[in-house]
Amino acid sequence: MSRIKGCFERLQGEGRKALIPFVTAGDSNPELTVPLMHSMVKSGADIIELGIPFSDPMADGPVIQLACERALSHGVTLADVLLMVSEFRKQDNQTPVVLMGYLNPIETMGYEYFAEQAAEAGVDGVLTVDLPPEEADEINGYLLQKKIDSIFLVAPTTTPERVQKICSKASGYIYYVSLKGVTGSAALDTAAVAERVSMIKGLTDLPVGVGFGIRNGETAAAIAKNADGAVVGSVLVEQIAKNQQQSDHAIAGVSSILKEMRTAMDKLNR
Repeated sequence: MSRIKGCFERLQGEGRKALIPFVTAGDSNPELTVPLMHSMVKSGADIIELGIPFSDPMADGPVIQLACERALSHGVTLADVLLMVSEFRKQDNQTPVVLMGYLNPIETMGYEYFAEQAAEAGVDGVLTVDLPPEEADEINGYLLQKKIDSIFLVAPTTTPERVQKICSKASGYIYYVSLKGVTGSAALDTAAVAERVSMIKGLTDLPVGVGFGIRNGETAAAIAKNADGAVVGSVLVEQIAKNQQQSDHAIAGVSSILKEMRTAMDKLNR
């Protein structure tokens, strides 16, 4: 059983939902990433989404665009990201790690070699933002050979027919984008999200995680009422941006936000 599937099954048995933080690997410096990952787990994270720095992150707003720029200014590559996962695995062999990014760095490395290196590093899933399901068969084949899940996005505008097609190519979980727009958007209509999550769940047995617009314990808990997981990114990356010269403060800020979210989400089951 994959770490991702095992994680969701364990949480379901406990009556809890997954807290899935996102940070960009190498932001604000390469030495911060692995300690930050460990701190996030201690603060209640169930799955970590680790962003691959890219020069043109078109689905992301200014906060994560700047995070990519900071990481790239240190020369962080996809190979470096895999080394970070390997380092993380020396102490944590349980928490699932999902790489999230864009196709170009993976294509440059080569699909087969990437899958081999990702498996060796301890990667559990890959979410390639700009890879449509129609073009995913080649890379999916290599990932599945290495028992790495292929995670896909579903948008608010995606038709049920297309959701079904996406789900047929996916494994691990479905990432539902709660808002029309880019990461970091503020407005979140939880009633509309609940309706869409219900539709997706009617078309797949995969867990559904919801991201975009989750900024505090209240919104995380509201999302967790209907989804299987809450994905949080920009509000965490903002803490890193505010504390670029003080890594301990960045870690503390991220930890504080995640603890608040974890507490709020767990109250749902009391």
